[in-house]
Amino acid sequence: MADAEWDKLEKYRLDLTPKDASDGLDFTLLELGSTGQVTAVPSRDHIPSSRLAPLSTLPNGLPPVLDDLQTKTLQFLNRPEKLPIHEVTKAQRFWPRTADPHSLFEVSSCPLQTTLQVERNQTTGQLMGFKEVRTAVTASTAKNSLSLSRQPGPPTQSVRGSSTNFPFWPGGMDEPSEETIYARGEGEEEIDFENDLLSTPPGLDQGMAFDLKPAADSNPIQPPSTENTSLRTVPHILKLTDLMTIDDDDDYDDDDDGDLELIDGDEEMKNEVEAESTARGEGNTEAVESLDKMLPKEMVFAKHSRQAEADSSKEQWAVNVDTSSPVDDFHKRVPAPAKEWPFELDVFQKQAIIHMEEHDCVFVAAHTSAGKTVVAEYAIALSLKHLTKTVYTSPIKALSNQKFRDFRETFGDVGLLTGDVQIKTDASCLIMTTEILRSMLYNGSDVIRDLEWVVFDEVHYINDSERGVVWEEVLIMLPAHVKIILLSATVPNTMQFADWVGRIKRRKIYVISTLKRPVPLEHFLYTGNSNKTNKELFLIVDSTKKFLTSGYHKAVDAKKERESKSSASFGAKGARHGAPKGDKAVYLSIIEMLRKREQLPLVAFTLSKKRCDENASALTTLDLTTTNEKSEIHVFVQKCVERLKGSDRMLPQVLHMRDLLKRGIGVHHSGVLPILKEVIELLFQRGLVKLLFATETFAMGVNMPTRTVVFDSIRKFDGSGMRNLLAGEYIQMAGRAGRRGLDTTGMVIILCKGDVPETSELFKMMLGKPTQLESRFRLTYTMILNLLCVEELRVEDMMRRSFSESETRKDTKVYEEKLRHVQEEMVHVKELSCYLCNEDLEQYYETCRQLQGLRMQLQKLIASHPLGVKALSGGRVVIVRTKKHRNALGVVLSSSTASKERTFKVLVLCNQETSPEIAKSTETSPDTSRARVEPLRKEVLFEPEGPCGHTVVDLLGEDIGVITTVTIKIMCDRIVDDYKKRQIPRFRDNPPSQSTSVATQELLRITEANPQGLEALDPIKDFHLRDLELVEKFRERDSLESLLDKYSCLNCPTFLEHFDVMSHRMKLKEDFNHLRFLLSDQSLHLLPEYYQRIQVLQQLRFLDASNTIQLKGRVAREISNHELIITELVFQSILTGLPPEEIAALLSCMVFQERRCSEPELTPSLKQGVDKIKAEAKRLAEIQHECGMNLSITDFVDQFRFGLTQVVYEWARGMPFSEITNLTDVSEGIIVRTIQRLDEVCRDVRSAARIVGDPSLFQKMDDASQLIKRDIVFAASLYTQ
Repeated sequence: MADAEWDKLEKYRLDLTPKDASDGLDFTLLELGSTGQVTAVPSRDHIPSSRLAPLSTLPNGLPPVLDDLQTKTLQFLNRPEKLPIHEVTKAQRFWPRTADPHSLFEVSSCPLQTTLQVERNQTTGQLMGFKEVRTAVTASTAKNSLSLSRQPGPPTQSVRGSSTNFPFWPGGMDEPSEETIYARGEGEEEIDFENDLLSTPPGLDQGMAFDLKPAADSNPIQPPSTENTSLRTVPHILKLTDLMTIDDDDDYDDDDDGDLELIDGDEEMKNEVEAESTARGEGNTEAVESLDKMLPKEMVFAKHSRQAEADSSKEQWAVNVDTSSPVDDFHKRVPAPAKEWPFELDVFQKQAIIHMEEHDCVFVAAHTSAGKTVVAEYAIALSLKHLTKTVYTSPIKALSNQKFRDFRETFGDVGLLTGDVQIKTDASCLIMTTEILRSMLYNGSDVIRDLEWVVFDEVHYINDSERGVVWEEVLIMLPAHVKIILLSATVPNTMQFADWVGRIKRRKIYVISTLKRPVPLEHFLYTGNSNKTNKELFLIVDSTKKFLTSGYHKAVDAKKERESKSSASFGAKGARHGAPKGDKAVYLSIIEMLRKREQLPLVAFTLSKKRCDENASALTTLDLTTTNEKSEIHVFVQKCVERLKGSDRMLPQVLHMRDLLKRGIGVHHSGVLPILKEVIELLFQRGLVKLLFATETFAMGVNMPTRTVVFDSIRKFDGSGMRNLLAGEYIQMAGRAGRRGLDTTGMVIILCKGDVPETSELFKMMLGKPTQLESRFRLTYTMILNLLCVEELRVEDMMRRSFSESETRKDTKVYEEKLRHVQEEMVHVKELSCYLCNEDLEQYYETCRQLQGLRMQLQKLIASHPLGVKALSGGRVVIVRTKKHRNALGVVLSSSTASKERTFKVLVLCNQETSPEIAKSTETSPDTSRARVEPLRKEVLFEPEGPCGHTVVDLLGEDIGVITTVTIKIMCDRIVDDYKKRQIPRFRDNPPSQSTSVATQELLRITEANPQGLEALDPIKDFHLRDLELVEKFRERDSLESLLDKYSCLNCPTFLEHFDVMSHRMKLKEDFNHLRFLLSDQSLHLLPEYYQRIQVLQQLRFLDASNTIQLKGRVAREISNHELIITELVFQSILTGLPPEEIAALLSCMVFQERRCSEPELTPSLKQGVDKIKAEAKRLAEIQHECGMNLSITDFVDQFRFGLTQVVYEWARGMPFSEITNLTDVSEGIIVRTIQRLDEVCRDVRSAARIVGDPSLFQKMDDASQLIKRDIVFAASLYTQ
């Protein structure tokens, strides 16, 4: 460093010791930083003063040796001449590449081309040896292949999979072959490699400009010409692409009006070839192409598999198994069963085991408590025997926990997968909800490889409007090697459902049903309300399902006896339930009666959570347990409650339920804390709960039979209003009565606290057919995004295979066969050689078709219009146009509305010799006559040849061609009576009456006086029509009628013959287009909604214009519910700036579903967040509405409910649960369930933040999840301990 710079630094030196110090101390003070502290350091006199270092430290002590950034920036901008442009040492440096030839010898290991295949004895299964076989795909992974032979993914993704994985190829779909991959799809356009190449890549604004080549000749194949061949300067060169694309130009568009001969190739080329053939005198011979080329493009692919489908279409995919006769040879057919039971199996269980041993799929539809679980247990035993896996799916999480406990006790090697719990994920049997399995299928979980059986329990839950679609998605997405077991209660359309499953999976489904309940039921009406009347129990349906009207009348009479004299109504009328104050006396009386009959335990189904709590709390004096039972209950409850935190053990609901349970009373509904519900279920299974008040959800789940079932009421609220229980709902709950092996019959009692229900209501509910399995398939944004990630899977394929499309898609083979017949017939249709008809006959046909349809539509409308009906009263002269009466004059006699459509009785002129034959026919079913297009010309009115005849016919509104302005005075009733009389055989030869003859002669006179027709009523003026659309249609009709005489084809001498040929051609074309439509994706019911949802995703930029998933779409795939709004909240950073507690509180609106609750008290920040979420929801609803979706903006916004926002906010801040319950009137169970589901939402948002790259939001969501996961809300299930 230069001396001048040291001098500059000397100014900053802090030297406090004088040079001439008399004390002789030789030190210097060093300043430490900027805090004012100093320390002594020895002095260095031997160092020149000009070299002394500064005696101060950072931050302010060091001298500014280097210029700051601002100074350097100013120098850079103001002094460009000082830029070091010649400073090569600071410039970019390039290191020369060193040659290393030996690196070329290193080759990375390639995937194995072969694998070992086991050879076994087909009879004994003995291992014979191994055989090396070539593998089809060697470089496939979960990121690029749907094959089961692809490489496994990382162990961390083996169970749940990854959103970036491809799913395995669904069973029942044709895996794409090389022909399919390279074939042109239906929606893809043919590429012209000479003219149609793009210069700008999709998604970019600019591209590369190429030199434009001369356009190819529009007629590439010209017949050789003998004149001026030397004048051709640009000879045509036949390219290879021309040869390749000749057979790819078939275009069967619906609006194609060209020639119908199905010869592959360009239409213009076809016409030229025909012209050439005519010029050479070879005639108009038509080449018959193969039927494979005639078919639409989507039917060309996978020809061999299509043929296999055609052969198998004759089979029934659902096979009904006979369970009426015993299986005597069961042990011979199953010599070494995978599992045995200590009791004799029923016939339906044996049949199911036999088919499972044969690796068949089964659908077991059995009565409640019949033993369907045996089938599931045998599937698990088979997987243990075969060293494979079984997945048991249930509709609800609670049922999954219960099954986990039962199966673990039986098999041991059982795992559990739910939203927040993972236990032994490598087990042979995995129990999970259906949503978890759907996620595993979409994410390509490697567990699917080893999966042999999937058990779907409670399949009738597919009728659920919200979650039923999940069952259909899973059934469609399951690979072909997975076998299916369906368990359901008895439903009437098991064969239909099984046929659908078999068709989409291409394997037979064996339907096994039970004929009767193992323990029959007896249904009673109870009208008592005190100990004096507790014997008023009346049997109305016995164990043989016979309805006893005598028992019903006895119940009505018993009610009448206790009715007061001032009662205005009695018997089977009016209300269906009594006052809540009288419920206590009713329950006390019936429980006392059942206790004496030893009919306990009892389940009282009360279809209201509030009524359940009220009824249980009212029975304060009821005690149903002994001292030993009280002790056992106390010990068990105390042991379970000890799992909770200290303050949670003293919750009011816990204390109240403990008191009830000690007296043998329990309450089971969604408002009860989950751990308490499990306590009640376990005590009920032990027989310690004698009286259980439960809602409908208790009827679904594990086998919990009881001795008696009581219905507090048979009316329920279904979300929109009160209604009676359906037969399926009643049977599901009543089926809990009757314990197999303990009871001979099950007792079902309906309490008549008010009036006795109607006989028809009881009969329909008790003996009616259960609810059918119906499709709830609907499109979701998550489904669309998941399928668009995989090019080989289309959303249209998912829709086509849904249960909702099963009725239309099961006739696919019939449509294909009809299509072939139509094509064969189209090939042999003759060409018209008439120059007049070739000019405009086809246009004339189209005009007639449009005019005929328009006339029928408008006449039908006029006939239903009030003024039109008034005009078509008796005496009105009309012109009739039907197949049998063309332009014949008639007079209206009367009109009738007995059928669905109004009909008119009309007297019509006809030839006398044909009138008897016409009289025998009717004109009220003219569908066949309307199907054919008739040539329409301005014809004269029909005039009888010879003597004038007449007939009376019933006509529809569209059969009346013209309503004239003429009316005649006739005796309508006498004409009708006379005509009816002459239809009797003995009066058939009688002459017409005078009134009939007068009317006939008047019509004949009008016809002769006006042969060109009569003036018609003007619909606009006379009927005062003001609808602009209708006025336009009438004007269109008039315009078409004015064109009828302007076609040259009408001058053809053989016009009618040629018109018939053209009509036949056009009919074939319509049939062809209709059949092709039925076989195409355009006939799918949900296809318009699919296009609308695609438009929404594109507008929100989840997809681009080519339906490629963007970053928003990747984020939305990670979200299970409300994917649109949560993704928008993440991308708009609405959640990022909030603390974790507020984020969790606001996200509670995504999972809270209660409609009515107290209004929460929110902080200003939470109120602002609520407003932002509602505004975003409104924006999304408006976008979906603009895209054409049938969506209510108000309903969409109102589905996000913020009733628990304050509760969740305080819970995340650490408030105890005992204080949380005081903030709202929502029951404790609903609060726990909401916070548990909120944790899943937090994990989804955390995954979204990871994909977006927002570490702040990722950490906040992780913190929010940790804040809410504590204490009683996330207490471990008793079934998993």
